[in-house]
Amino acid sequence: MADDATMYRARAAAETANANGATLDNVRERSERAAKAWETMADRAERVATQRHEREAATAAVRDAENNA
Repeated sequence: MADDATMYRARAAAETANANGATLDNVRERSERAAKAWETMADRAERVATQRHEREAATAAVRDAENNA
């Protein structure tokens, strides 16, 4: 998932560049909305990855405790 977040942030940067280079208002606004959406997806991907790592660590701790008991 970290790769997904990186890709999402790259897409957001590309859309920001598109917005900055746009001469038409509707094109600029569309690119700004797209950049915001990509950033939201990147944040979500990072949050999910963090939660997964925490869950896996907790599961591993329980498994180690059971094996050492």
